[in-house]
Amino acid sequence: MRLFLFSPPTPACYHHQQQQHYSSFYSPFLHPKRRRSRWRKTVMASTSHTPAPAHSKKDKLVVIMGATGTGKSGLSIDLATRFFPSEIINSDKMQVYKGLDITTNKIPSHKRHNVPHHLLGEFVPDDVEFTPDDFRLQADNAISDIISRKKTPLLVGGSNSFIYSLLVQEYDPGLNVFDDRFDSDSVSSSLRYNCCFLWVDSSLQLLYDYLNKRVDDMLESGMFEELAEFFDSDRMRNNNSVSLGVGLLKAIGVPEFERYFKMYPPASVEVKGEWDPVRRGVYQEAVREIKENTRRLAKRQIDKILKLERAGWDLRRLDATTAFRMLMNGDQEWRCVWERQVVEPSVKIVKRFLDE
Repeated sequence: MRLFLFSPPTPACYHHQQQQHYSSFYSPFLHPKRRRSRWRKTVMASTSHTPAPAHSKKDKLVVIMGATGTGKSGLSIDLATRFFPSEIINSDKMQVYKGLDITTNKIPSHKRHNVPHHLLGEFVPDDVEFTPDDFRLQADNAISDIISRKKTPLLVGGSNSFIYSLLVQEYDPGLNVFDDRFDSDSVSSSLRYNCCFLWVDSSLQLLYDYLNKRVDDMLESGMFEELAEFFDSDRMRNNNSVSLGVGLLKAIGVPEFERYFKMYPPASVEVKGEWDPVRRGVYQEAVREIKENTRRLAKRQIDKILKLERAGWDLRRLDATTAFRMLMNGDQEWRCVWERQVVEPSVKIVKRFLDE
C-alpha cells in the first residue's frame, strides 16, 4: 500500500456542498506597497534589502503548522478548494528552491487543484542561501498581493524559523530564538499579522512510522533517479563536498547520498537487481540515514512549535493520530476520520476567525 506523499485526497465520505457566502468573510484591508528583494524568481539579484515595515493595520493570515508529514498541504488544499477562496504561501525552507521536487516533497501541480502557490520552487538554488530575512520580505509581498485580490492567504509549511521571521513585529536575523540556550521568554509574541494558527499534529511514534514509509514511497516514485540527475549536474561535479553547500545541498537526501554517488557516479548505470553487496549496502545505509534524519527533523519541528506555544502563541492543535493510525493499517475509513477530526474543526476555527 502506498501512502499519500504530498496531501491526502479529498475524503470519500465528504458530501457537503460549497454553500458559503464568501463576501461575508472579508473586510477592507490596508496593505503596503510591494518591495524589492535581492531574490528574484529563478534569478539572483543583489545582496541587500531593507526590512519589511510593520503594517498600520493587521491583515488576517491563516497559518497551518506542523511537523513534516502531518498533512499540512492536504489541509490547505481542503480549505482552499472547498471552503474559502484562498492562495497558499509555502513556508518550507527547502521547497522555496527550484528542483528536487520529489526529494523535498513538493506538492505536485496536479494535486494543487488550481490553487495558486507562492514561494514554491521559485528560486534558483545557486550559491546564496535564501534566509529567514529574505522570506520575511518575499512572503510579506505575497500576502499583500493575495489580500489585494480579496482572498485569504494561507501560510503552509514546517520551517518554523521562516514562520517566526515573517510574523514577529521586530525580527533580529542574528538571534535564533529556537536555540536551546534561549528559553521561551526570548520568543516574541508581538505579531505583525492577525493570525489564526492551525497546528496539525500526531503521536510521535506513529508519525515516525509514517515518515519511514513515506521515504520508501518517495524512492519508489523516483527520488533516487532525481538525486542521480542532481549529482550528475555541472554544479555537483564542481563541488567537492555538499557539507560546505547552501540551499538544496542541505535537503535531506542530498548529504545522505553523497557517499553513494562518489563511489558510484550517476553515469555508471546498473539495474538495482544486479548490484553487488557492497553497492547495495551503501545504498541501504543512505536510505537508513534519510529516514533517521527525517525523524529527527520532525522532532525538532515539534519542539519549536511547543516553544512558540509556551511563549503565548495561540495555536489550535488538530490531532490527526487516529486518521494516521487507520491509514497505516490500510483502513480506507481514515478519510472520514481526517474529515471529522481535522478538516471540519479547521473550517469552524477559520470561519469564526474570518467573521470576526
